[in-house]
Amino acid sequence: MAENLLAIDCGTQSIRALVFDPRGNLLAKNRVLIEPYYSTAPGLAEQAPGVFWDALCQACQEIWKAGKVKKESIAAVALTTQRSTVVNVDQAGKPLRPAIVWLDQRRAQNIPAIKGVWGTAFKLIGMQPTVQYLQRECEANWIVDQQPEIWEKTHKYLYLSGYLVYLLTGQWVDSVGSQVGYMPFDYKEQNWAAKSHWYWQALRIQREKLPDLVPVGQPLGSISAQAAQASGIPQGLPLIASAADKATEVLGAGSLDPNVACLSYGTTATINTTHAKYLEMIPLIPPYPAAVPHYYNLELQIYRGYWMVSWFKQEFGEREEKLAQERGLEPENLFDDLVRSVPPGSQGLVLQPYWSPGLRYPGPEARGAIIGFNDVHTRAHVYRAILEGLAYALRDGKERTEKRSHVTIDQIRVAGGGSQSNAAMQLTADIFNLPVSRPHLYEASGLGAAINAAVGVGLHADYATAIKEMTRLGETFMPNRQASQIYNQLYNEVYRHMYDHLQPFYKSMQAFTFPEKF
Repeated sequence: MAENLLAIDCGTQSIRALVFDPRGNLLAKNRVLIEPYYSTAPGLAEQAPGVFWDALCQACQEIWKAGKVKKESIAAVALTTQRSTVVNVDQAGKPLRPAIVWLDQRRAQNIPAIKGVWGTAFKLIGMQPTVQYLQRECEANWIVDQQPEIWEKTHKYLYLSGYLVYLLTGQWVDSVGSQVGYMPFDYKEQNWAAKSHWYWQALRIQREKLPDLVPVGQPLGSISAQAAQASGIPQGLPLIASAADKATEVLGAGSLDPNVACLSYGTTATINTTHAKYLEMIPLIPPYPAAVPHYYNLELQIYRGYWMVSWFKQEFGEREEKLAQERGLEPENLFDDLVRSVPPGSQGLVLQPYWSPGLRYPGPEARGAIIGFNDVHTRAHVYRAILEGLAYALRDGKERTEKRSHVTIDQIRVAGGGSQSNAAMQLTADIFNLPVSRPHLYEASGLGAAINAAVGVGLHADYATAIKEMTRLGETFMPNRQASQIYNQLYNEVYRHMYDHLQPFYKSMQAFTFPEKF
């Protein structure tokens, strides 16, 4: 009987093909590295859409070649992808321009004014700047303004998830759970917005250019003959609707109750909780669709959060990389030693991790900052301060989530690449003053997609059963009382006040980052 599940995880830096059994055990894995993006001007991040498809097919083909699992054992397929990357295609599904990757920082300049009742309401309640920010962030608005000939030829405007679903099934459909970004999507109703919604004024996107939406856990279609030939996935297998990678990561970590927070230490660092009730943390900034039907992920994110860790390793970690190679060790072991060489609190060096701007808090003017330097500080202090700053920011997110939801968070799970660092896990436990656990598998995002597939084809009766059967805790890190006291003092007396004091300087600096308009 076919009962294994193929999950395809299309991340920012790699594509993974993963095979799970119904107990959540990882049977086979193949990872294909990709270039996250290329840039032709400051702030731009684009990639040829075919890069994602070719890597997907290669990852799957290598699974079959390895021979650890048989194709006949696969019951269903699920796909999870990076969020907010968009692709314009013609009627034949051929891309009309490079994909705009979620890391892109271009801004639309000529944005339409919101008219009528909506426009008046936004002015009265002081939300007009927020709406204008959303309009400038919308990639479609930029394309319509700067590349009108591309928009005219566009048959479908898709997230990366929708593009890959089309290549796998031949259908113009996408999962409700993958809708995260600047589209006319009603997050509360989890469908395209009604005709009267202000989104259609703000975002210059026509409904006919969008795919149909399928609820999480339902079939998106079946693997086509062309896709089967390219990827080796058996033709006719059902492709079950999953969700965006952060949502599936939360599910794969077993975080279904609102008192359980999932931290993601990935390229973007986030704190997520899952709720049955629709809650906006910030007005007009909605919760995202969860990887469970009719649920929501209340999320606060630190854009490019753990990207700063990669940046440090690239710019200052040559010594550790070289030593690790000489000694036959993983570089992460030496970077953990670097963290441990510095006491909790980095001897007063405090970092604010806003490498990229936010919308309301931090605001569009936000920047990163490190304060407290003196002659005792070394690059090891800077590295530890980066990790501590990210944990401070996510603790702030925890407190804001608790205030908004009226639910106390008493359990923390950590997923993403940074979760593999024991030093990062320990200082997270110390800063939150709570036990912090890893999921039993590093591949939490792929496991979440596999859970969607398992429920979708009836291998498990419901999500509660699937989570019980397929997820469990890995190693748990307990807080150190003395370290927690140090962190609590620094967090309350220093970190929480940094942004408000530095905000005026950030505003003055805005004009110097990207002086040229796109």
